[in-house]
Amino acid sequence: MQIIKNRALVEDSWQLLEMDQPLVEGDIIVPFERWLSEREQLLAHKGAVGVKISGGQALSELVKELAHFDLIALDFEKFADGRCYSYARLLRERYHYSGELRAVGDVMHDQLSYMERCGINSFMLRPDQELQDALRAFDDFTAYYQRAADKVVPIQQQRHA
Repeated sequence: MQIIKNRALVEDSWQLLEMDQPLVEGDIIVPFERWLSEREQLLAHKGAVGVKISGGQALSELVKELAHFDLIALDFEKFADGRCYSYARLLRERYHYSGELRAVGDVMHDQLSYMERCGINSFMLRPDQELQDALRAFDDFTAYYQRAADKVVPIQQQRHA
């Protein structure tokens, strides 16, 4: 399966597992609750381990474990729920997480530019979204008024430089 990562289409090497699915070889993403309950077994896993969190989960518990994760999947359960945008920005700016931040769930073309500004660098779009079309979303805007995790200089500061 292909995803968008760093503004390019790439083959996804990660397998997203739910709570009740058996562990498999290779790179896996598990719900954070599963990480908490199976931590020792997952630390011994042959392959990289990532976790999936949703906007309703406390970020404080995840932050204590950041060093163990090569990937954090932010689950956008509903289009209108913006909590994972805040999580992405906090993970990048406050907690200096440098691994892959992946948007999963109700992810559509219209959101990609905003998600990237918050620090998300990979995207698993909804099945009804066309990946090639979605790549153009990163060019929807050429100037910004606010600072964000992407470090783009706001337009008013560019004018005074």
